[in-house]
Amino acid sequence: MADYSKEDLLQLFKRIGAYLSAKVFKILNTQDIRPVWAIAGLAVAIIFTWRLFRTPVVPQRRQPKRQPHAPSSSGVNSSQSDSNLFPSGVTSPSEDSRAQTVIDEFFQPVKPTLGQIVRQRLSDGRKVTCRLLGVILEENTPEELQKKQATVRSSVLDVLLEITKFCDLYLMETVLDDESEKNVIMALENAGIFTSGGLVKDKVLFCSTEIGRTSFVRQLEPDWHVDSSREIITQLSRFIKYQLYISTTKNERIASNVFSSSSLEQFFNV
Repeated sequence: MADYSKEDLLQLFKRIGAYLSAKVFKILNTQDIRPVWAIAGLAVAIIFTWRLFRTPVVPQRRQPKRQPHAPSSSGVNSSQSDSNLFPSGVTSPSEDSRAQTVIDEFFQPVKPTLGQIVRQRLSDGRKVTCRLLGVILEENTPEELQKKQATVRSSVLDVLLEITKFCDLYLMETVLDDESEKNVIMALENAGIFTSGGLVKDKVLFCSTEIGRTSFVRQLEPDWHVDSSREIITQLSRFIKYQLYISTTKNERIASNVFSSSSLEQFFNV
């Protein structure tokens, strides 16, 4: 019955550890650390309680006089002497090892999901505008959209879908003709962005000049704007709270509220 109770206690600590670890990460995501102290206190109390269960006080007993050994016979069971190795109430090294494993698992960090990473990196921003060329699409210039069908970058798809779950996302691009617009819409449709994500076709905007794209962003007033044009990023830095500049130049900082990355997925460590 004692072994069964100890095993139940171990399983209980494992479940409590997993639950509290998830709660701590959720609290840290909300940037409110006040409840962390309460959880930390509960964790210390649990560990202290376990140590009390693990190492009960054992009263000292008088050492019996050593008796001369009688010749051992082949019929004597050696397991009888093994049972007296540990006094009653004292745990064995194997039980100590299991207890240490439970404590290690309790404090093991929980790996965040992609959705949690996206929300944390965007600082819980609720509206995002993003350029298509060079960020979402393989193509980099409006001229390329005229010559062939557009292609969505496969590496950015998961991040894009996560953004649509938490944010009001608008995609925009400068194009030269109506055929280019059709190619872009078809590429997004084939990638499943309109079905798997929360994006609708009405939120894919097109214009004929760079000034038009700048105007779109200012009118929408997003929390974040993502673009690969240094000129547009610079112009908008005074008006938009945060911006992400997609550039191959490492550690390029245009303004204090402008971040830079080689790609959208790299910004989220994907």
